[in-house]
Amino acid sequence: MNDLAVDGYHSWSTLYDTVVGKIGIEVEQDGKKEVLSVGQAENRMTSPDREERESVFAKYTEAWDEQADFCAEALNHIAGFRNSVYKHRKWDNVLKEPLDINRMSDDTLQAMWQAIEENKELFVTYLNRKASLLGVEKLSWADVDAPLSNVDTKMSYDEGASFIVEQFQSFSPKMAEFSKHAFEKQWIEAEDRAGKRPGGFCTGFRVKNETRIFMTYSGTPSNVSTLAHELGHAFHSYVMDDMPFLATDYAMNVAETASTFAEMVVSDAAVRNAKSKEEKIALLEDKAQRSVAFFMNIHARFLFETRFYEERKQGLVPVERLKEIMVEAQKEAFCDSLGSYHPYFWASKLHFYITDVPFYNFPYTFGYLFSASIYAIAKQEGTRFEEKYIALLRDTASMTVEELAMKHLNEDVTKPEFWKKGIDVAMEDVKEFLELTHD
Repeated sequence: MNDLAVDGYHSWSTLYDTVVGKIGIEVEQDGKKEVLSVGQAENRMTSPDREERESVFAKYTEAWDEQADFCAEALNHIAGFRNSVYKHRKWDNVLKEPLDINRMSDDTLQAMWQAIEENKELFVTYLNRKASLLGVEKLSWADVDAPLSNVDTKMSYDEGASFIVEQFQSFSPKMAEFSKHAFEKQWIEAEDRAGKRPGGFCTGFRVKNETRIFMTYSGTPSNVSTLAHELGHAFHSYVMDDMPFLATDYAMNVAETASTFAEMVVSDAAVRNAKSKEEKIALLEDKAQRSVAFFMNIHARFLFETRFYEERKQGLVPVERLKEIMVEAQKEAFCDSLGSYHPYFWASKLHFYITDVPFYNFPYTFGYLFSASIYAIAKQEGTRFEEKYIALLRDTASMTVEELAMKHLNEDVTKPEFWKKGIDVAMEDVKEFLELTHD
């Protein structure tokens, strides 16, 4: 099965990456035409100019429509391979493999989603407030990540690097020193250029105990957060360098713990250092966007993927049906609070095409909320928390998440009450945003 997967299962994923790298999205700005990569187009959709966002999103959608048949073919065969494997192993639940890989129980997963579903109301209020501030009745999909003003919150790459190192210092001098080393050694490929795929990732070289980070940096608050996020991943690997190899193979959900913790440290500091009310609103809004991404966007991905895999058991799922499942999932996850949705999200989100880890979605939300609890403790203890934090990271490949939380946090993650604590941290940002933008 593993031998056949190399030229079957995994080849659909690598071919998808190749095709995405060749997609060119032609846009016009100031009378000049230019061709953007998918990653560059996604960055343009955070423009303060709504007309530009809608125009780029329309072109972006056209590009994915042209590739939809291919993407559907790839997605169907990836899912078909997995379903066949599960059938022969007599696994009825499509979530069994991702849960096993992430060393977590279904009780933990369901408790997390239950807590989120019960606490979405405030985030819907935030989305409605944002729509009002943008002068529209309901947000379109292209508005969700849009900035609310032209306040210049951009940082050059060097400024972003210095800011990240400075903020890490207040919680973990070792993380700050490691990050400084990564910048000095140029382990980060962040150039904003054509031909790059969207998103960011961190990869390690075990023999040399080095890491490399890939992203497209254009100076937005989101870019700074992404850079901090990937450095968190790199630090997680770094603190395990002296451990046996099998004791370093941590799962994706806890892998997102260190990255999201690093992201929270930096984004909180950015809010505290805001030079004006307008800048503070913009930065709080950026944080609220991320909460919406974890609680709503990723929830939509999870709903889509679980439903798609069930339908795939009956045969190939065509493009039109994939679009329907996607929009249905988005409407449910966003509590029908948007005016338009993204029917081709299943094609444009590369996470659906990653074959190394199935269901590459819920671990992000797990990591975000798990990190929020850790961050709340770290804020109370400051640098005294560093050794506890490193000890937790070093145990991430040796325990189930239930054991890890009980040992290091004395918490039961199979109960919605634990997850509510993390949601409360996110709610504080939204409440402050609503207060500052109240008429």
